[in-house]
Amino acid sequence: MTVRNLDKLFKPASIALIGASRKPGTVGAVVARNLFQAGFDGPVMPVNATERAVEGVLTYKTVDSLPITPDLGVICTAPDTVAATIDALGKRGTKAAIVMTNGMSADQTQAMLDAAKPYLMRVLGPNSLGAMVPGRGMNASFAPVAPRKGDVALVAQSSMVLTSIADWATSRGIGFSHLVSLGDRGDVDFGDLLDYLASDVTVRAILLYIESITHARKFMSAARSASRQKPVIVIKAGRSDEAQEAAASHTGALAVSDAVYDAVFRRAGVLRVNDLAELFDAAGTLGTGVPITGDRLAILTNGGGMGVMATDKLIQAGGQLAAMAPETQEALAKALGPQPGGAPFRNPLRIGADATPKRYAEALNALMQDTSNDAVLVLHCPSALTDSEAIAQAVAETVQANKARRHPVLTSWIGDQSAVEARKLFADARIPTYNGPSDAVRAFMHLVRYRRSQQLLMETPPSVAEDFQPDEITVKKVVSRAMAEKREWLSEYEAKRVLAAYGIPVVDTRVAETPEEAATAARVIGGPIALKILSHDITHKSDVGGVALGLTSPEDVKAEAEAMLARVAELAPEAKIEGFTVQEMAVSPDAYELIVGMTENEMFGPVLLFGEGGIGVEVVEDYALALPPLNMKLAAEQMSRTRIHRQLQGFRSRAAVDLDAVALTLNKVSQLVVDFPEIAEMDINPLLADANGVMALDARIKVGVPALAGAARLAIRPYPKALEDRITIKDGRQFLVRPILPEDEPLVHHLVENQTAEDLRLRFFAPLKRLSHQAAARLTQIDYDREMGLIAVGPDPQTGDTIMYGVVRITADPDNRRAEYAVMVRSDMKGQGLGYILMNKILDYARSRGIREVYGEVLRENTNMLNMCRALGFVRKENLDEPGVVEVRIELGGGLAG
Repeated sequence: MTVRNLDKLFKPASIALIGASRKPGTVGAVVARNLFQAGFDGPVMPVNATERAVEGVLTYKTVDSLPITPDLGVICTAPDTVAATIDALGKRGTKAAIVMTNGMSADQTQAMLDAAKPYLMRVLGPNSLGAMVPGRGMNASFAPVAPRKGDVALVAQSSMVLTSIADWATSRGIGFSHLVSLGDRGDVDFGDLLDYLASDVTVRAILLYIESITHARKFMSAARSASRQKPVIVIKAGRSDEAQEAAASHTGALAVSDAVYDAVFRRAGVLRVNDLAELFDAAGTLGTGVPITGDRLAILTNGGGMGVMATDKLIQAGGQLAAMAPETQEALAKALGPQPGGAPFRNPLRIGADATPKRYAEALNALMQDTSNDAVLVLHCPSALTDSEAIAQAVAETVQANKARRHPVLTSWIGDQSAVEARKLFADARIPTYNGPSDAVRAFMHLVRYRRSQQLLMETPPSVAEDFQPDEITVKKVVSRAMAEKREWLSEYEAKRVLAAYGIPVVDTRVAETPEEAATAARVIGGPIALKILSHDITHKSDVGGVALGLTSPEDVKAEAEAMLARVAELAPEAKIEGFTVQEMAVSPDAYELIVGMTENEMFGPVLLFGEGGIGVEVVEDYALALPPLNMKLAAEQMSRTRIHRQLQGFRSRAAVDLDAVALTLNKVSQLVVDFPEIAEMDINPLLADANGVMALDARIKVGVPALAGAARLAIRPYPKALEDRITIKDGRQFLVRPILPEDEPLVHHLVENQTAEDLRLRFFAPLKRLSHQAAARLTQIDYDREMGLIAVGPDPQTGDTIMYGVVRITADPDNRRAEYAVMVRSDMKGQGLGYILMNKILDYARSRGIREVYGEVLRENTNMLNMCRALGFVRKENLDEPGVVEVRIELGGGLAG
């Protein structure tokens, strides 16, 4: 991932158009017209070997004959000329190019990239419509419309979608900061542009039109980083595509590609929408900065029907009608008069077709004071009895009067001509407004969903409820044996051994080769027995009569085993039968049947599934997907997205399920998948869950040689356990140094609380008493692909609790060339060498990642830090802009990491 030289693509001082033309209808002619007419403040140099002038500007015959080196080259020439043109531009010193040429073969595209590489030139395309930056007067595209200037960036994979969106938005007065057509994504892709646009202060929101994603981990890292800084909203084409070819497991059949994209966007904190109107509504709503704290909506309306429509839409979308506090009831009764018969006011609050501006203002003021709702939606229907614009003015003034409370208010003035001035008034006051109640409720739910995704990025997960040490040796033996025997599927017995090795409870299961051995095993187990056929050739045993439940005696088991052999021989004559599995029947009348599984997605690697289990799982289709690695918070969130989750919390006389045990099982499966890339697909179905915990009754696991080794196949880089190490400081105390985890937020707060005020000032450049949750979460919830934090932990001498004694971190730029460091050690640990040890470890890690330079800013008076940096080999650079601050940096050498 890199933003290297993208400023030359979007902020060029000069542009060369290679393939400029006067021939009407050609790409070269349209691009020339757009470039010269957009108001670009810099030279645009057309290159054409046969034309004397284009758009009234003299042309140059070749790139070599250009009078100055262009920052950006725009190429509209034949496919077989592109690589040579890129090479010529590179030799001149050009750092960015847009290749609009289509029809390039794979070999020609690779030749283009090979030509750009020695010059670190960035290439947008091939087959790109181009790039537009209206605020800079740059229209390097063959788009038919000139977009307005704005603060929304749009990146689209499809050229035609880009022009359609630009046309749609321009006709509605919507402007853009950037419009970018990726084309065939030979070099610049979604990840690069997310990184670049996230750091651009002219961009308020980022809109994406995606058909597919390349470089999954790069996209995930960039999207997670960008969405922490500003709204990222996406339309993903292909919701209705046919599912991927069904796999042998239930999980493989359920985890279709579009559902995986939903999981990807959710994990990245990206908001997914369905159409253009929703895309720009979401961008407008989120861009206002309206703060939402929950999903409880109060509705104020002068028309009952519109209130009902809004309510229906709210409930369908998963929101809630807000209750009204007693104080609100009193305020409304005073403002509006008591209800007939003393009945309470209800939500939606209907205030009559003749509602005056004063009535609207007083009702809205009461609702805005009520903490029982999270937002207020104000609806107005046209009425001959009222002044629509005056009511809008009263609403705007009420919102302004309550500005300090920042209580969210959304509006919808229904109608056409009668609503125009009201909508303009709300737009000028930066109050979100929508054409209809359904649009307004949808916008409210955008805010709710966005808040939830941001919370998921920032919430501190609870500590894992159970420390488990997986038996990796047993799993490795089982998996290696199956692969040596060229078997794709483990037997049920083997699969349960794997689960048990990772601390997942399984029923007592034994293998028997004959009906007689099955009876003997049943006698040893005792109680009701489940008998299943054992065959590597049969995946779904119940489909061929290979499952019998509730057998009560060894004699029944023997008889059923003999009958089962006959049934299976008839229904699956080609299957090789190894025998039977004999297992205890788990008796729990109140238990739920769940499914936990995993499958491989071609782009994003392993995907985890949770949902309602049993034999009808593919019919019920109540499931949720998530990307590993998980923690307890992420597992709980995944579970909450299923319908069965509400039942698991208990109702009537049925006790609630031990949800922590279910979440922990998801965590253990996630860890198993991370540790063993050979596991390609798996199901635990059913996983019985009740108030006492969980029990795996059946399991299937598919193994094979992974396409990518180790963690490389994961879209999100997992916890790097290999960096764990034991260290000893000068006084002989030992600590564990390990990568920081989201669960470590309490340790960060404890570390800060045990610093002197002076040490905190030196570290944070200002007086500080404590870190906010957001700041601590940002320090602990890191992307291991871009950042690294190493902490030294050990026991507290007084309590024995594990505490943090020091932390060091680096944050690399998207190019992975430079990284900024920060280090902090407990004030009472000074002089023990802990800071020096941590710095050496983070520098070693930076070298291993190919980072060339590590730097930091240090207060000039922080002599201890400056002395340590000098001892480590850092050099000082005086900061002329800030005389009290010194920059220190160290060159690490080496090339860029891939």
